[in-house]
Amino acid sequence: MTTTGRLQTFSMPDVGEGLTEAEVLQWRVAVGDPLAVNQVIVEIETAKAAVELPSPFAGRVQALLVEPGVMVRVGTPIITVDTDPGAGELPADNRAAQSRSVGSSASNDVAAARTWQPPDGSDATGAKIGEVGADGRIATLVGYVAAGAGGARRPRRSATGAPAPAGADRPATASAVPTVPTEQTATAPIVATVPGPVPTPEQPAVPRAPLATPPVRKLAKELGIDLAAVAASRPDGVISRADIESASAAEALAHRIAPPGAQQPHDDPASRELRIPIKGVRKATAAAMVASAFTAPHVTEFLTVDVTPMMQLRERLRRRPEFADVKLTPLVFAARAVCLAARRTPELNATWDGESAEVIVKQYVHLGIAAATPRGLVVPVIRDADALDLAGLAAALVALSATARAGKTSLSEMTGGTFSITNVGVFGVDTGTPILNPGQAGILALGSIKDAPWVVDGQLAVRKVCQLALSFDHRVVDGQLGSQFLSDVGALLADPGLALAF
Repeated sequence: MTTTGRLQTFSMPDVGEGLTEAEVLQWRVAVGDPLAVNQVIVEIETAKAAVELPSPFAGRVQALLVEPGVMVRVGTPIITVDTDPGAGELPADNRAAQSRSVGSSASNDVAAARTWQPPDGSDATGAKIGEVGADGRIATLVGYVAAGAGGARRPRRSATGAPAPAGADRPATASAVPTVPTEQTATAPIVATVPGPVPTPEQPAVPRAPLATPPVRKLAKELGIDLAAVAASRPDGVISRADIESASAAEALAHRIAPPGAQQPHDDPASRELRIPIKGVRKATAAAMVASAFTAPHVTEFLTVDVTPMMQLRERLRRRPEFADVKLTPLVFAARAVCLAARRTPELNATWDGESAEVIVKQYVHLGIAAATPRGLVVPVIRDADALDLAGLAAALVALSATARAGKTSLSEMTGGTFSITNVGVFGVDTGTPILNPGQAGILALGSIKDAPWVVDGQLAVRKVCQLALSFDHRVVDGQLGSQFLSDVGALLADPGLALAF
């Protein structure tokens, strides 16, 4: 957070666990709105969860520096607030200082963060875009320039510190307002206000180099991509990280399907392909699954269970007054069975700690429930699930699911899980081989419940049948313990009365 007189600039904070960037989902305030301390100003999405950020101070919104959909790094200014709006209009030098300070700080992370303007095309002080204001400056999309000032950028300095020859890094049109290369997610140019030398016929200008930020240039170098051969997808001509990754994928595909020297396929934007940026929750989930799959030695066991007694108990409980308003689903019974089975085989509720060479057995069950959301797979946690009865688990699952579908699951609600359940049965899937959540020793996949032929007391009958799949970390859980746990869960679903014996 930085201060310039009455103006305070709030930067993107680290909302937990050392995260380095976040995406702005939507603003809850607009330019000119009054602001109170702890009022929610913006909703962001990190690699872990969607988070609402409160304002640390009161005043009036002076500028929103980042548009929705933009990914910004921690420490990047995102909003400017006038903390004393009753003192009248800001002095011109304060507004200019604000514009300079925002541009300077943003150049470290998002070099072209944009100040929003009212929809009528005027700026926050009333001057129309392109008009000369009362203070003699011309209103632009991102602030002001002095009337009559040239738009050339500062001359580039050589390695010795001396100014480079005029025109060495800009086009021949001296009156054009150049743009500054920005981070991949910023969208608006910053106006350069310092006049520079004009190219002369004796010193012709060289062609402008491809526009890209230093991180994107570094990525291109690492992947062996020539920036000059990459077409920018952004309207301001700046090459983004997505452009580099697309070019790299196309080049890799070309090497796989065509030998060197043959005609290579190219990445055509008109090829009717949908390209989805990998970011936020989906990016974090992918990294976690890769880390888990190639760190913990997975073992998966399967069990087919006749759950007819469980479904009959479900119908009886629905008719009881205390369960009248409770949503009893097969997942609720599975969650209760897992908590009970963990008492007999606590190794499934443990963590492998390689640094300390210990297996840490948890004496509580923080049960993670995998949930599919528009933002990707999340696993919110029911804390101390083993302390809840059937009705308590049902209520917790309803609240958890509603929060996840709304995209409001917080970071704290998705951390600390000790065992997880994924309910693939809701999609009509019989079973699967679930991947462990990092740090956990077990995960149960609950398949769909279907009518199937089953032998009961020597007679063939139609029963409600479900398949269970248990994956466990073989470093922590031996085959005998994993089999015992899965057998206990299946027995509790096949005969709920066994819960009295646990």
